[in-house]
Amino acid sequence: MAPPQSKYAEFENLREQAVALRRHGYSLRQIRDELKVYNNDILNQLVKGEPPPEWTKRPRAKDDLRARARELRLRGWTYDQIEVELGCSKSSISLWVRDLPKPERKRSREEAAAIARRGCDAKLRLRDEERRRTKEAAKQAVGGISERELFLVGVGLYWAEGTKDKPYERRESVTFVNSDPDMIRLYLAWLDLLGIPRERLRFSVMIHENADVTGAERYWADLVGTERSAFNKTTLKKHNPKTVRKNTGDGYRGCLTIKVLQGADLYRRIEGSWYGIVESALKADQQNRT
Repeated sequence: MAPPQSKYAEFENLREQAVALRRHGYSLRQIRDELKVYNNDILNQLVKGEPPPEWTKRPRAKDDLRARARELRLRGWTYDQIEVELGCSKSSISLWVRDLPKPERKRSREEAAAIARRGCDAKLRLRDEERRRTKEAAKQAVGGISERELFLVGVGLYWAEGTKDKPYERRESVTFVNSDPDMIRLYLAWLDLLGIPRERLRFSVMIHENADVTGAERYWADLVGTERSAFNKTTLKKHNPKTVRKNTGDGYRGCLTIKVLQGADLYRRIEGSWYGIVESALKADQQNRT
């Protein structure tokens, strides 16, 4: 076995030769073949600290893009414009041109903001038009509605928005509350289908005390087509000054309550019909699963 000193001298001798070859422009492969050193770790140690010759350096694929990006930036292009022109990411562009001066602003902040608003408004108009078309198509797809369909819709509507009997509080009464005029119209059409005369209906308004109470009462009376004598006393909600109300303005008219007098039997029919709908729907769902 060769002593350690001998191995060290041998390594230093190889290193002197490797460095000399490296400085003469040899690549690692050429040095390996010349010195017969086939261990890559040892080969790298032999030339450690010596830069590779220029001819061995591969040109980077993005060098041309980088140069082009810098050229465009110096001409005053924005990141967005360079991105569209070269098809590379903004993060890459930022790294390539961050040492260059920013192009002078060609528009004032107000002008830029106005342009941005116009673009935003255009997008909102397109979205609104898309919403309108979708809703109109869905409305037209409904077509006509049969009495049975109206009956089923009305049962579901009442069970969602009407008062219900509780085991701990028996109150088999039919009372419906809503603020949507179309919901009120549909509910009244459903009551007409069930043969409930308007004389059995009592109405009342619930509204915030600082709203237009008189205007709201007049609006709901006109909507349901009845005299104010069919209306009970309006319920006023106390205003909490700590609460910021959003239901304000000319369109706010509170809620309308519709109570059916002597409605216990009607309530039982509604509840039974609702559970019939549920049972039939679950059976249909089970059949679809099998």
